Amino acid sequence: MQITRLKLKNWRNFREADVPLAARTHVLGANASGKSNLLEVFRFLRTVAQTDGGGVQKAVKDRDGLAKLRSLHARRDPEVRIEVELVDGSGVQSTQWRYVLGLKSEGKGQQRVLISEERVEKDGQILLSRPDAGDQSDPERLTQTHLEQIGSNLSFRPLAEFFAASTYLHLVPQLLKHGDEIGARIAESDPFGQGLMQRIAQTPKKTRDARLRRIQKALASAVPLFSELRFEQDPLSGLWHLEANFTHWRVHGSWQRENQLSDGTLRLIGLLWALQESGGLLLLEEPEQSLNDAIIAHIPLLIDRVLRDRKRRGSARQVLISTHSDILLQNVDGDSQSLLIVPGENGSTIRPPDSGEQEQMQHGLTPAEVLLPKTRPQGVDQLGLWT
Repeated sequence: MQITRLKLKNWRNFREADVPLAARTHVLGANASGKSNLLEVFRFLRTVAQTDGGGVQKAVKDRDGLAKLRSLHARRDPEVRIEVELVDGSGVQSTQWRYVLGLKSEGKGQQRVLISEERVEKDGQILLSRPDAGDQSDPERLTQTHLEQIGSNLSFRPLAEFFAASTYLHLVPQLLKHGDEIGARIAESDPFGQGLMQRIAQTPKKTRDARLRRIQKALASAVPLFSELRFEQDPLSGLWHLEANFTHWRVHGSWQRENQLSDGTLRLIGLLWALQESGGLLLLEEPEQSLNDAIIAHIPLLIDRVLRDRKRRGSARQVLISTHSDILLQNVDGDSQSLLIVPGENGSTIRPPDSGEQEQMQHGLTPAEVLLPKTRPQGVDQLGLWT
C-alpha cells in the first residue's frame, strides 16, 4: 500500500496543505519550517490505529492536547483535519482508498477531543461516514475512531494495519552504543534505534540472515575497508551484538562490536535494517547526520537498491525523508518526489516543484541546485553571520 496524496487543515505549521507523495519523497525546508511536523502526521495516525495502547485520545494526549496540534494560524475554523489517499496494488488490480479524520474540542465540560468527521472510501464507495445516527444517540462514541476498533474496522482493516506499521527513525548512535550503561526505557516504537539489537534478535534467523547479507553488500560499497557483518550472542552475558570486520595488515582483519563502530556506520546499519522491516511507511529524519559526504552520496542508491529488491519480492515500502543535505539531493533519481516547505506569515506552505523548477530539473539540474537554495534564510552571509 502507498500514500499518494495528503491534505491537511490546521495541522501545526500548516493552515492548509495538499500535496502528492511518491514511493520516495524528499521534504526540504528551512529550520522550524515544518519538516518534522509533516512527518508527525503519520506518527499520529500510527498511534490512532494501534489497537494495543493506542487510539485517538492517546495520540492527542501524547502531543500535549489538541491546542498544541492546532495551527496557530487557525482562525474561525478550529477543526484539525487529516485526509489521506492511498493505493493498494498496481494497474487494473489496484484498490483506491481514502481516509479522513477531523477533530474538534468539545468546547464545554471536560473539553474532550471529539471526532468531527471520520470517513472511509474504497474505490469511490463510502464504507464509513461519521458522525452517524449511532453517534447522535450516544455522543460518547465520538471520543474514539472506528480506525482503532477491531470490532468496527473490518471492512477497512488494511488501512488500520498500514497506518499502525509506520516506522519513524532518527537513530541516535550513543543510545545504541551505551544502552547498557544508560539503562533508559526504550521509547514507544523505538524512534531513536535504542532497541535495534532486540529487534534484530527477535527476527527469525532465516529472515535475519538474509537481511544482514543485504546490509553487508550495501556497506561494502559505502564504508571504507568494511568486509563482513555478523550478529553474535555473547556466551556469558547472553546479549546480542553486531560485529563488523575491517580489513587491514592482519590476515583476518579486525572485528569490532557496535560500541566501537563509528556513528555513521551505525546510522547506516539502522537505516538499512529499517528499510527491510514491515510494509508500512518509513519516516527518515535527516539520515545524513553523522555521515561523511562520500557515504551520504550513496544513500539514495542504497535506498533504491533495497526497495527494488523488496518490490521484486512483493513487499515494497514507501519512504518519506526530511533532509538539508545538498549531497544527498544531488544523487536522487527521477522516480523520487521532492516537496518544498516555505514558511510565511499565515503558516507554512508545502508544494511540489512548479513548472519552471520541473523544467530546470528535466534539463539536468538536481533538487539540490533548484530547490535547496530556496530553503536558506535571507540575510545570512556565506559565513553564517547575520548581515
